[in-house]
Amino acid sequence: QVQLIESGGGLVQAGGSLRLSCAASGRAFSSYAMGWFRQSPGKERDFVAAITSSGGSTYYAVAVKGRFTISRDNAKNTVYLQMDSLKPEDSALYYCAAARASPPIVSITSEYDYWGQGTQVTVSS
Repeated sequence: QVQLIESGGGLVQAGGSLRLSCAASGRAFSSYAMGWFRQSPGKERDFVAAITSSGGSTYYAVAVKGRFTISRDNAKNTVYLQMDSLKPEDSALYYCAAARASPPIVSITSEYDYWGQGTQVTVSS
């Protein structure tokens, strides 16, 4: 069992930056692929970014590529999402997710086994 706790959300002006963190419990963190997703009210949960267990490969949604950066520190059992040049449309509840096996398609929510409770990001115009 893995518990994921997100932090770092908040209110920021358009053009600003935030850094989200996701702390994981358990010893097997370094074996999990990790992902970030986001969900706005009334909408589906959308893929944002993912990173392989070693951190050697990263993947991004088209909407955030070039503005967001996912990274991980396996020694600290933590995955990060650096968000720069934020836009109002980035406002959402951001979720961290962990996959026991490397997802063949990282953008699909059903590929992930564990989820955090989410952290709210609000970008004002």
